[in-house]
Amino acid sequence: MICDATKAAQVQLSNIAVVDDDAAFRDSLRRLLKSLRYAVTVFSSAPDFLTSPQLATTTCLVADVHMPAMTGVELYERLVARGFAIPTILVTAYPDTRVRDRALRLGVSCYLSKPLDEGSLIDCLRSVVARGHLPPAP
Repeated sequence: MICDATKAAQVQLSNIAVVDDDAAFRDSLRRLLKSLRYAVTVFSSAPDFLTSPQLATTTCLVADVHMPAMTGVELYERLVARGFAIPTILVTAYPDTRVRDRALRLGVSCYLSKPLDEGSLIDCLRSVVARGHLPPAP
């Protein structure tokens, strides 16, 4: 039996950041991830995420590919350059094979199309968990 303190610690260790300029999508994804019992923080832009205190505690990132100021791929590249090995799931309403292939070569965990299929997202999260990058949800 897992005590409440252990559950709380797991949630803290399972902080997923969502970065997307679409407020409706951010809110929808936040609710879905919370229903899966993950701690979630949301950001409307890549620069907001990069300058936030949550950057250091983020264990998984879900980011839109096409955003003003900085794309999801550029965000991932900046994280890697700064020494943050955060498993990243990119999502896009405009799938592009070249962008997908480049992102996956760079080390992005998953590349998903919008509208987001809940099962595909859950599979990506399970894959990140299986690789030991993200603790399972409590």
